[in-house]
Amino acid sequence: MHETDRIPSGVVAQRSLLVLDGDSLAHRAYHGSRPLSGAGGRPINAMHGFAVMALGLWRAERPRAVLACWDTLTVPTYRHEEWPAYQSGREFDPEILEQLDRMPELCEALGFAWAKAPGYEADDLLATAARLETEAGGTALVVTSDRDAYQLVSDTVTVLSPRTGGYAPDRVDRAEVVERYGVLPEQVPDFIALRGDPSDKIPGAKGIGAKGAAELLGRYGSLEGIVAAADELTPRRAEAVRDERLALFRRVATMDRKAPVKRPADNTVDQARAAGYATEIGDERLAERVAGRA
Repeated sequence: MHETDRIPSGVVAQRSLLVLDGDSLAHRAYHGSRPLSGAGGRPINAMHGFAVMALGLWRAERPRAVLACWDTLTVPTYRHEEWPAYQSGREFDPEILEQLDRMPELCEALGFAWAKAPGYEADDLLATAARLETEAGGTALVVTSDRDAYQLVSDTVTVLSPRTGGYAPDRVDRAEVVERYGVLPEQVPDFIALRGDPSDKIPGAKGIGAKGAAELLGRYGSLEGIVAAADELTPRRAEAVRDERLALFRRVATMDRKAPVKRPADNTVDQARAAGYATEIGDERLAERVAGRA
C-alpha cells in the first residue's frame, strides 16, 4: 500500500462494498490485451488485466471489502431452462476458459472475497450482494459493463461502468439510468423485455425498440400496465405488447436477488500473498505493481 492510498487520520467515511462482475472484467481484460504467457507457458492476460483493474478500483474507492462474482459456465441457469435460446451460440476461447477457472485462487491471493454458485450467473450473485449490503445499512458499488445491472441502481447502489483507455469508470446513479435509457432503474427488466437484447438472444416485442419501450413505460409504468392499455395503442403495437412471451423475457432479464451468497467480512489487499502468487504464475509485472514498485 502506498502512503498516498491511506485515508487521513480523523476522517470518518462510510466505506462501500465493491462488487465486481468478474466475468465482465475478465473478458474485457482478455479481449483488450495481447496474449501473455506465464509460468509453464499458460495464458495469463485475462488474469493480469483483471487483477490490475481490481487493484485500481480498490485504490480509488477504498471499499470496506471487495467481492468478485463469477458465472458457472458448466451448469445451465433457470434462464436457459425457461428460454433455451438464451445466450445461445456463445463460444469462448480455451485460453480464457482456463483463466476463468483460476480466477477464484487469484481473488484469494489478492485478499478479496469471491462467489460462484451452480445454476446462477454472476449477475445474480452481485445483485444479492448489493441487497445484503443495503439491508445491513451500507452502500454498494457494482462494477460491470453489463447495462442490465442498471436495474440494481438505487440511493444506496451505484453502478461503475468501465471505460476504454484506463480512465475512471462512469458512475451510474438513478439520474444517469434515466438519461441513458429513459426509464427508472426498477423499470429496466420491463424495458429489456420490450426492447429485446440481441446479445442474450431476447427478441423483445416486435417493432417496439428502445425508444418505443421507454415511451410506453413512461406512459403506463410497467409491462402489465402496457398490456392492460393495449386497446389504446395502434393495432401494430397492441399486437406486439400482447406477445405472451414478454413476461418470460422479463423474468430472464431480472437479476435474482436471493442467490446463495453471503455478505463478505471486511477485507483488503494481502500485499505479500498477492505478490507471491503473481510471481508463482509468472507475472512479474503484477508482482511489482502489488508490491508498489510499479
